[in-house]
Amino acid sequence: MRFLSIASGSSGNCLYVGSDTTHILVDTGISLKRTEAGLNGIGLKTSEIDAIFISHEHSDHIGGLGVIARKYGIPIYASKGTISGIKSGSYGKDIDVALFNEISADNKVMIKDICVNPMRISHDALEPLAMRLSCDGKKIGIVTDLGTYDDYTVGSLMGLNMILCEANHDIRMLETGPYPYPLKRRILSDRGHLCNEAGGRLISSILNDNIEHIILGHLSKENNMPEIAYNTVRLEIDAADNQYASNDFEITVAKRNEPLGVIEL
Repeated sequence: MRFLSIASGSSGNCLYVGSDTTHILVDTGISLKRTEAGLNGIGLKTSEIDAIFISHEHSDHIGGLGVIARKYGIPIYASKGTISGIKSGSYGKDIDVALFNEISADNKVMIKDICVNPMRISHDALEPLAMRLSCDGKKIGIVTDLGTYDDYTVGSLMGLNMILCEANHDIRMLETGPYPYPLKRRILSDRGHLCNEAGGRLISSILNDNIEHIILGHLSKENNMPEIAYNTVRLEIDAADNQYASNDFEITVAKRNEPLGVIEL
């Protein structure tokens, strides 16, 4: 499997997962131009994309969906609630309804040789989902936009070879920053976003001998910094009650405005 973070952050998200024969986008929250540049950088054309999976209907995850869907007619996979949200908003305008395919948590979908297994998450969207993707025995988890996690979350992420996990904000930066109070409360709520510490604790809960890459994603532009997220998550892993240390794994912070670099599993 191959993984590429084309963009990951509070201002736009677009991720690629593929095999030799199958090519999938998870979220299209950036412009078509940036999406195509990211794909072209690994030798792919947008017309080769087999499916687009959408985690939820917020603009930083669907901002480019209408353009790419209308131009290329790529099938779209999302929950019933997310599809409803897309259709009712401006980003879903004029998308052919025949492109939409309804999915639900823990019901697997096969796109050629890649299995996509959605999982439910807690976020202030209509029916948000995280994605687990597998092919040839390799498993990738993409888990962002969740305000909290529980035993279901941890159990759903066991046995991964790679995870992109949310490390959205530094609590102190958020609390002292310029955001209005209601927005701060939303972000800190159980239906908001994981702070750096919570992201580190979630990662610590699912560590295993086969994890090859840990990527921290969906960082806030205003309320986080890559080095703070990186160091905080490492501290959480080192403090966790398990056999692992942060130095045992390759930990990377996804970039907000440019591709991170392709990862081969």
